[in-house]
Amino acid sequence: MSALDADTDAVASLYPFLSTSDGDVDAVLDEVRKSTEDKAREIMGLREQVKSRYRAEIVACASAMAARFAAGGRLLTFGNGGSSTDAQDLASLFLSPGRSARPLPAIGLTSDIAVVTALSNDIGFDVVFARQIGAFGRRGDIAVGLSTSGNSANLLGAFAEAAQRGLLTVGIAGDKGGRMAESEHVDHLFVVPSASVHRIQEAQTTLYHALWEMTLMALGSGGAADVPGDPR
Repeated sequence: MSALDADTDAVASLYPFLSTSDGDVDAVLDEVRKSTEDKAREIMGLREQVKSRYRAEIVACASAMAARFAAGGRLLTFGNGGSSTDAQDLASLFLSPGRSARPLPAIGLTSDIAVVTALSNDIGFDVVFARQIGAFGRRGDIAVGLSTSGNSANLLGAFAEAAQRGLLTVGIAGDKGGRMAESEHVDHLFVVPSASVHRIQEAQTTLYHALWEMTLMALGSGGAADVPGDPR
């Protein structure tokens, strides 16, 4: 099979209505509707799975993050590709929470392209996050890494560096967790059980928003020990 054929098959599997060739507009619109409904049902079910599986872990992780923030800790987030965007979104949630919540210190480690490209060019891409954690990370800080596969070498190196320096480490992965699930350097691990990158990232977004909200609730109620038991 050629690369073009493989790409065509991949697109057809995600968006079957694009391969409709009979020119029937109503049929195409019906396929669009069915495809959208199927994807909505899939992500809703996946989010429910994640909530059920990690209810207690979300509470524990949010409590630990709140304790670090209350003691003056900062959040360092990182990821590759789409996960990089999610990592920066997570940092921005804490920096600019809106409403009356106070902003909390957070740094997205992919936001400084000069640093990322310098480290990649001079040393290697595997160290782009570990070197920054080595420079910025302090005991009591929080390191959150996101990956759809859990196999990113630069995330694994970052977690090892963070653990060595006494940071709280949080991993958010997909599928079966990959090498991240085997790491001894991740204190709290959340795995979205899906083989679809699209669904994984959608569920991860919900998950880290829950962590953010629960952390703010803990800080707002007077301390990490006061986190409610039901992450909604």
